[in-house]
Amino acid sequence: MNQSKREEIFRRLREANPAPTTELNYGSPFELLVAVILSAQATDVGVNKATAKLFPVANTPEAILALGEDGLKDYVKTIGLYNSKAANIIKTCRILVDEHGGEVPPDRKALEALPGVGRKTANVILNTAFGEPTIAVDTHIFRVANRTRIAPGKTPRAVEDKLLKVVPKPYLRDAHHWLILHGRYVCKARRPECPDCLIADLCEYPDKTPAGTAG
Repeated sequence: MNQSKREEIFRRLREANPAPTTELNYGSPFELLVAVILSAQATDVGVNKATAKLFPVANTPEAILALGEDGLKDYVKTIGLYNSKAANIIKTCRILVDEHGGEVPPDRKALEALPGVGRKTANVILNTAFGEPTIAVDTHIFRVANRTRIAPGKTPRAVEDKLLKVVPKPYLRDAHHWLILHGRYVCKARRPECPDCLIADLCEYPDKTPAGTAG
């Protein structure tokens, strides 16, 4: 794919959605961190239902530590892998209190040192909470980048590195959200909705779904 196509793709995505953001509900970097840890192998809708009850009660590291691991589990037990996620959140809260004054650090190395936080989660926090031009390659972004040929790569890290090189700078901060939303609602895994896609004429996917078959 040439760069002029990429430029037009992101121009259209921005025109359609000028201020994209995560679908996780949060009111602070810490709330976002907890929501993202909970979101692994879970839906944003499911996470939002749990945090809607948790955050009014405990939305700081200190408050969650006061709940304790068992108390936290009561709020997140509807989410897959809640036992390990609750344990990681408690450990993360302890580190935030002991080493970062109870605040989420705007630093990749410090974020990745937190239990339950890998590169993808760190990228989400850096981008969404702190406005850094990072891209967290989840299954949606990996699929869209490869299928459209915007940034093909064999691994999430390869796709991330490619996107950081080829996404035009004016679009880099929001590219993460545009690509996730596009993969979630249009460029779906099983049957992409190509007839309704606003970048279909620019996409280089050879097996586009014809009109009348998308769904």
